[in-house]
Amino acid sequence: MSAILGLGTYKVHAAAEAACTACEAGAAWVDTAPNYGDGETHQLLAPVLTEHPQVKVATKTGFLTPTHKLAAVAAGVLEENQARTGHSLAPAFVRWQTEQSLHELGRADVVFVHNPERSARHRLQVHAHLRKVFEVLEEFACAGRIGGYGVATWTGFESDIFTVPGLVGLARQAAGGQAHHMVAVQQPVSLVMDRPIRQSLGGRGPLVQARAAGLTTFASSPLYGGELIDLVTPELVDFIRPGLSPAAACLLVAASTPSLDVVLLSASGSGHWAEAAAALALPLDARQLTEVTDVCAAG
Repeated sequence: MSAILGLGTYKVHAAAEAACTACEAGAAWVDTAPNYGDGETHQLLAPVLTEHPQVKVATKTGFLTPTHKLAAVAAGVLEENQARTGHSLAPAFVRWQTEQSLHELGRADVVFVHNPERSARHRLQVHAHLRKVFEVLEEFACAGRIGGYGVATWTGFESDIFTVPGLVGLARQAAGGQAHHMVAVQQPVSLVMDRPIRQSLGGRGPLVQARAAGLTTFASSPLYGGELIDLVTPELVDFIRPGLSPAAACLLVAASTPSLDVVLLSASGSGHWAEAAAALALPLDARQLTEVTDVCAAG
């Protein structure tokens, strides 16, 4: 069984139109962040999300746009030197930014802590920051204002800065030993960043651990920011599945990863969504997926 499709809005063109197309095509999730689209994506998405209440929404906390920096300093939730870095997990800022996101979007099923590996140089410092952020997000979840929270990372799992069991442990601590509200993890999965694929095929790694812990798993950047479309050869596409476009072939590989629930596609055209849905209707089995990753590893 392949992962279901969701809309990823990082660098997507015309966010509102893309969201309309995705929602009408049956996308289950829309994934966004306060800093996407120079800070305008939330507001562009809000009317579409109101029209499609069945679609779940994930946003994030951590990164600031230049406008957010000024507003956060003016609100007293960050000092100027903190805002200058463009990323913060200060609890007061996380609370403020989450309030802003809820005001703009109207709802959030998941609030991801965005690339927490950027918050400190040392592993234990990152963990300390995450626990404090989880405490803030537990407050929102317990009040019924968000569905839950998670971690969206680019290199955190890859560099072993944290693990899924470790994150779940921090969530339990933040919840005071009670049932926690950590519900999801997100990481890049693609033919370029294929470690999660190979790990899952071997029954290990973050995706497998997250599935075992009852968390929803998201794959970001399945086309590696669009670069994969020009990198894959016609021979590789045919090896994956004859007749597919390069984009559909690469997406199929990511979506076939064991223990993956949602793959985020940044596309605005209805044709792209139809093509993606058709490709994912018949996922690669474990043998086929292993052969593809082996071929790519061999160069």
